[in-house]
Amino acid sequence: MTAYLHGYIPKEQQRLMDQAGVLGSLIYPRVDFSGCKKLLEVGSGVGAQTEVLLRLFPDLEITCVDYSQSQIDRARQNLAFAGDRVKFVCQDARKLQVEENYDSVFICWALEHIPDAAQVLVAIKPYLLPETKLWFTEVFNSSFYFHPAFPGLTKYYKNYNDLQVSLGGNPDIGANLGNLLRNAGYREIGLFHGGFHLDQRKPEELKEITQYWKELMKSAASGMIEAELVTEEDVLAMEHDLDSIALNDNAVFFYHFIQVSATV
Repeated sequence: MTAYLHGYIPKEQQRLMDQAGVLGSLIYPRVDFSGCKKLLEVGSGVGAQTEVLLRLFPDLEITCVDYSQSQIDRARQNLAFAGDRVKFVCQDARKLQVEENYDSVFICWALEHIPDAAQVLVAIKPYLLPETKLWFTEVFNSSFYFHPAFPGLTKYYKNYNDLQVSLGGNPDIGANLGNLLRNAGYREIGLFHGGFHLDQRKPEELKEITQYWKELMKSAASGMIEAELVTEEDVLAMEHDLDSIALNDNAVFFYHFIQVSATV
């Protein structure tokens, strides 16, 4: 099994479900699969985003593709309510082999983890119908800014991204999506920014997102400790700094992800 920054333990699988709820209002306002019937979701994980798509677009049938059998197994449980509207394929999407054609594609927080992710864009193309709608949402981790500048969080975040790079991922892949799609021959490519710029004007939202960020950072802690990038003390320092940001009168918490729309 390929290495995965966040791991496959049940606690992490639940975090992915919770994440979909926290970030859903930021991800889905632009996403439009109206009129579509068959959607291919690459890197579907435990089905967190799949569940949102099923509820937003009741006419969709979705094929979930993920490399991890444990993620697929959890997704089957989470999406049991959907019946035959969902199919599951455990495959490396860079070498995709499926029996259907699709009029829509959704990828969210997945390409960042896949070495040579451009191969995915090439591999899915033979299975896409003319005028297929594609919507991707991916990270742009270099955009992260926070104030005050706490050293524990600064150190931890750098090592978090370094670990992802060492595993073959790309923590800034969102910024590259336009070129990746163009080079793979897609058309009508549109880029959009999403995310948050929070301060004490909205203290409850600031607290919610810093707590979400803490769980996101902690999800990689075991791998970072194993790689000797951080210690247990470093993890505690990161948590303390995020708690301190939420309470600081001059707090600023800024992060942008990238969304892209395209067609074939």
